Amino acid sequence: MFATVIALQGELGSGKTHFAQAFGKVLGIIENMPSPTFVIMRSYDIDPTKAGHVGAGFKKLIHIDAYRLEKEEELLHLGWNELIKSPENLILIEWPERVEGLIPKDAKRILFKHEK
Repeated sequence: MFATVIALQGELGSGKTHFAQAFGKVLGIIENMPSPTFVIMRSYDIDPTKAGHVGAGFKKLIHIDAYRLEKEEELLHLGWNELIKSPENLILIEWPERVEGLIPKDAKRILFKHEK
C-alpha cells in the first residue's frame, strides 16, 4: 500500500490552497495552514480523535506546492519517495503538472476553475 495522493490542479488563484486549508480543518487540524509556496512542503499531524471517518487511517497530512519546482528531482530531494511509501500519509499536491512523472497513476485529481 502507498500514500493517498490528491492532485490539485488549476490556475493561479483558483482555490487550491483554500481547499487544502478547509480539508485540513475537516481532518481536525486546528493550527494555521499557510500556503507552502515558498517552503514547498508542510506536514501536519492528524489526530484520529478529531479526524472522523474522512481521516480514518491517516496520521499525516502533507501539503505540497510544486509551483516553484523546476525539475521533478527537486521533489525527490524533499523525500517524495519516502512520503508516498506510507499508507498513513495523505498528500495534497498543488501544481502536480510540474512533477507529473512522480504522481502515482492512482492519484485522485481535482480541477479548480475560476467562476465567470
